[in-house]
Amino acid sequence: MDKTIIKNFSKYVSLNILGQIAYSCYTLADTFFVATDIGTNGLTALNLAFPVFCIISGTGLMIGIGGSTQFSILKSRNDSQNANQVFTNALILVFLFALFFFFTGLFASHHLVKVLGADSQVFEITNIYLKTLMLFAPAFILNHLLQCFVRNDGSPTLSMAAMMIGSFSNIVLDYIFIFPLKMGIFGAAFATGLSPIISMLILITYFIKKKNSFRLTMPDIVQTKGTIRKILANGIPPFLTEAASGVVMFLFNFIILKISGNVGVAAFGVISVISLVVISLYTGLSQGMQPLISQNHGIGNKSAVKTLFNYSLITSIILSAVVYGIIFFNAPTFVSIFNKEQDLSLAQCAIPGLKLYFAACPFIGFNIVQSTYFISINHPMPAQIISIMRSFLILIPMAFILSYLFGMTGVWLAYPATEILVFIFALTQRP
Repeated sequence: MDKTIIKNFSKYVSLNILGQIAYSCYTLADTFFVATDIGTNGLTALNLAFPVFCIISGTGLMIGIGGSTQFSILKSRNDSQNANQVFTNALILVFLFALFFFFTGLFASHHLVKVLGADSQVFEITNIYLKTLMLFAPAFILNHLLQCFVRNDGSPTLSMAAMMIGSFSNIVLDYIFIFPLKMGIFGAAFATGLSPIISMLILITYFIKKKNSFRLTMPDIVQTKGTIRKILANGIPPFLTEAASGVVMFLFNFIILKISGNVGVAAFGVISVISLVVISLYTGLSQGMQPLISQNHGIGNKSAVKTLFNYSLITSIILSAVVYGIIFFNAPTFVSIFNKEQDLSLAQCAIPGLKLYFAACPFIGFNIVQSTYFISINHPMPAQIISIMRSFLILIPMAFILSYLFGMTGVWLAYPATEILVFIFALTQRP
């Protein structure tokens, strides 16, 4: 029994971590190529626009993870009729949110750019990047949904392959569009937008070969409201986890602009893209553990659920130790990769920032694992509380208080301080 659990856990977690790393790499590619082509202003534009991308991605994860969690539990109970209802209602949600983001980007991106804090120096390039990403929002959201359902339907390898191929194609297209074709920041956004489309082309093979156990069906009007409520309830924590990155960016950009100006925002841009890779490790872990815990919860195997939770915690501790060690000892190297202009003020701001900001690593891992566990057993309330605390309730006042007291040092400390306080709360929630 334990050997089977270890084998399945290792397979699902490793494949999802690899897929998430690949997914985050195209953000690194965007940042690297834009920094090389445009410089500090390009970094600033990306960082100002990226909170909206986090909201779009978080929406896809909310519907995908929220729906696929319900699907896993129903599938383990051989309730295919209701499992299909979950998939159908999840698609309805994708359609509604996709329309909202698409038309907002089409008609109101310039208003968003003003709200995000872009000055006249970076307004135009920020607007180009943001508008293009929002027009591709339907592809981003639908891709997240399909990846989650295919993975939870027993095909984590295909889900990972689709994510990796889409991500690496973005890196190649980034280079082609920005340099040979000289499309500038629009090329970076266009390459990113094509990535989920390429990923979905891979996933379509799952349906062509008729391996899927979930299908589109006629919505049951009586059940729709309750089904959608369950999808959103289980999906809010992963949405807030992803959106937290956007909230942190928006909030920190606002504070940093007043303390250090565009150079400070560019420094935070370096930290932000590295943070996306770090968070992807924990996201991969959580997405790997979720279907296994949900399946065993569905059939009432409490011993397996507890074992999987413990494996997840141990894995998060190991990941945190490795990640923080790499960042702490290689901070100058990481900064220099994105600082092609060799801006001394950017380096002086970003290097200590990396070391302080990522002191949060061990606490991030525990909080995400704990939150995902509660989602997986269809008990979303503690997960929602943990996510709200990480995203808004503690983070916002912490950022303002510490930045007021300690300037830029306080900005970098706000994130680990928040995660520590959430960690203390999470310890009181019995798994």
